[in-house]
Amino acid sequence: MKSTLRTTGWTAVAAAALLLAGCASSVKLDEAPVESRTPSAVDGTAGKPGGTTGSTAGTATPQSQVAAVDLTKGAASAAASAGRVVYFDFDSFVVKDEFRNLVDTHARALAANKGKRMMIEGHTDERGGREYNLALGQKRAEAVAKSMVLLGVGETQVEAVSFGKERPVSEGHDEGAWAKNRRAELKDK
Repeated sequence: MKSTLRTTGWTAVAAAALLLAGCASSVKLDEAPVESRTPSAVDGTAGKPGGTTGSTAGTATPQSQVAAVDLTKGAASAAASAGRVVYFDFDSFVVKDEFRNLVDTHARALAANKGKRMMIEGHTDERGGREYNLALGQKRAEAVAKSMVLLGVGETQVEAVSFGKERPVSEGHDEGAWAKNRRAELKDK
């Protein structure tokens, strides 16, 4: 037992010594050359005939001319075409991976427009008691709402409500009908 602890201790010491040796450098930080630049506004002429290129004494090097991209642009139209129903497995309130893109698209649209609000309605199939289904529908709606909040939507922009089994989309009594009824619907307010 003591030899195992002693071996483990020496191994740790050796590993620490190797780590510290790897961090050693012959360059002294106070002797390293430092380059200082002052930022300047881009005039749009860099790289063009007659424009500024390179660096000359007394003038600053132009900054990159990469245009900024607005990721929220078009988010509303993307949300409109993404669909508005998230389906769930039996007795589950976990948002499936196949619906993450739909939730993400609607979250981007809401985050881009802070004045917009959305109601998320949770629904269940006909199996189970009324109270149980109301609770499950609420958990489904809240799961979608929490996903949106994590993606940047304000908590006051989404409201989760449950209708349980009271508003079925399909009146059938088989797995196909039940699968259509296990859902959360995203509705604008």
